[in-house]
Amino acid sequence: MIAFTLLIALVGAERIAELIVARRNEAWARSRRGVEYGRRHYPWIVAAQVGLLGGALLEAWLLDRPFIPVLGWSMLGVAVLAQGLRWWCIATLGKRWNTRVIIVPSLPLVDRGPYRRLRHPNYVAVVAEGIALPLVHTCWLTALLFTIVNLGLLRTRIRAENTALQHAEMAPAHS
Repeated sequence: MIAFTLLIALVGAERIAELIVARRNEAWARSRRGVEYGRRHYPWIVAAQVGLLGGALLEAWLLDRPFIPVLGWSMLGVAVLAQGLRWWCIATLGKRWNTRVIIVPSLPLVDRGPYRRLRHPNYVAVVAEGIALPLVHTCWLTALLFTIVNLGLLRTRIRAENTALQHAEMAPAHS
């Protein structure tokens, strides 16, 4: 149980690192007339992420969820791969990556890295981690609840991103 608590704490620290990068990138984007889309759903995404981490810990401790090695180790592998994909997305987008949907007018769309094959690869990582991380310690209620909530949020989020990307594609390029 201690190892699981440390794992959740590490993921929490990773989320703080994401927010630091996002704040810096937000300032960069806004200094270049970046436009934010979907602002109203953002607090719900933050709440869902906090709920994922807190829910997994509470479920593990309060319901005395066991660590089942074959499930736990395989789900840890999926969670680690999801983190790798997430940071590949962050590295590929560079200053354009954010936890918010902010589009800088006239910048070309990114079509390298994981974006060569998928329009929203970061959400593959979010879905995989949302299922896998709680299941490291058989917290199936948290995995199920987060997945249901997250699917609704992702529908809204992807709609906002697609709208933002359409506006970016239509914007005239700088000379």
